[in-house]
Amino acid sequence: MLQITTMSPTRLGRQLRRLTGLGTGGLAIAALIATTLAGAPAALAQPAGAPDSFADLAEQLSPAVVNISTAQNVDRPDRPEPPEGGPPTPDGENPFEDLFRDFFERGQPRGPRRVQSLGSGFVISPEGFVVTNNHVIEDADEITVNFVDGTSLDAVLIGTDPKTDLALLKIENEEPLPFVKFGDSDGIRVGDWVLAIGNPFGLGGSVSAGIISARNRDINAGPYDDFLQTDAAINRGNSGGPLFNMEGDVVGVNTAIISPTGGSIGIGFSVPSNLAQSVVAQLREFGQTRRGWLGVRIQTVNDELAEALGLERPMGALVAEVTEGGPAQDAGVEAGDVIVKFDGEDVEEMRDLPRIVADTPVDSTVRVVIFRKGKTQTLKVKIGLLEEASAGSGPAVAAVPEDSADTEIASFGMTIRAVTDADRTQFSIPDDVDGVLIAAVAPDSAAAEKGMNPGDVIVEVGQEPVTTPDEVVERVEAAEADSNKSVLFLIQSGGDLRFVPLSFPG
Repeated sequence: MLQITTMSPTRLGRQLRRLTGLGTGGLAIAALIATTLAGAPAALAQPAGAPDSFADLAEQLSPAVVNISTAQNVDRPDRPEPPEGGPPTPDGENPFEDLFRDFFERGQPRGPRRVQSLGSGFVISPEGFVVTNNHVIEDADEITVNFVDGTSLDAVLIGTDPKTDLALLKIENEEPLPFVKFGDSDGIRVGDWVLAIGNPFGLGGSVSAGIISARNRDINAGPYDDFLQTDAAINRGNSGGPLFNMEGDVVGVNTAIISPTGGSIGIGFSVPSNLAQSVVAQLREFGQTRRGWLGVRIQTVNDELAEALGLERPMGALVAEVTEGGPAQDAGVEAGDVIVKFDGEDVEEMRDLPRIVADTPVDSTVRVVIFRKGKTQTLKVKIGLLEEASAGSGPAVAAVPEDSADTEIASFGMTIRAVTDADRTQFSIPDDVDGVLIAAVAPDSAAAEKGMNPGDVIVEVGQEPVTTPDEVVERVEAAEADSNKSVLFLIQSGGDLRFVPLSFPG
């Protein structure tokens, strides 16, 4: 037997030429055959193709995928009064009144009307727990779960989570129900095959296939956006249905599409199973979510903010405000801190932090690494319950003297002054907000480009509190003298605090 796997293509070519009787002119052909037999270069390796069929997988999974139908009673608006018609008779009566009233009231049903809607869902346990989208069952008076074999069962709502658009239902049946299990969405990769089963346009049991197009999509649907994007056909009615991997595990809950037509154009979004599984477990145990609460308001760290803060690169979540009496304040977190690590997980982007905190068990104590004034330090924070969040906006600083003199900061194109009682009335500035008022902003200035407006209050400059215009000027001049490219302002605007970096001209 000819052993070819350990020979070089050149040697193998000579061996083939001897065995096949090819002459010298056939050496090139022999070499080509040898190269093919010896194995093509890795760059020419063919990727695995699509599955021959999804039929076995669809047949296995479809019994656990359900249609969700809901009914809701909606009050009808008051019927319009019929117009007065025709001239009155001499005795004051209108001969057309009865005719107009009969015309307007004919065919106008009385009482509330009934509205129905359809969606999808899937059974996750043999005892009858069903997952779907919150928007599928929101405000429903009746919820019915329909199986592919024609079985229909009334459902009871266990709990909802509007922030992730998930809901958990419970149905009762004498026999164990077919069910599917959650998989690991963190293990799914862009390009992996997925299967969607659902109830598009009321056509139950519809199956579509595609790939994962992207991960970690933020579509501004909620504070915990982390969607899987897929090109598997998802249409109206697929909402709440499962997205399966090729092992038959649920890796996503189909939730949203981008479409100018209302139909699938290959851009659909699913809640990752790891997020959904955590929410469902809380709904099943408590009937509501129990998310961790840190008690901060945060903002994105961009290139300018990173430079102003002294960070090597944009990273982490910048604390713009600390809630009074919250876990963060108790642990010593301050406005201007950048949270770069939370409970051992790196915070690469601002939007990472809300998800990590939300998944942290309530009452647990975790280590939080912050970057403050050029140095990192670790704080210990005891996580609170999100629903306990207070409306406090942090402690006030010293009172501002009444001084109406205007001061211009030409570098940034703004005029400032001390906050007066008249200013507080005119701009609705709360009594507990202290700082320096922005009295005017020049068009096309650095301040205008960053969205600073008259009526905003400068609370800090260079991460130091300011109470007078002179202090603002001193901080700005000190930053310019130190050859800093920008200076960091903390602004109170419309009740919210945010950091704004302003760059010096040139």
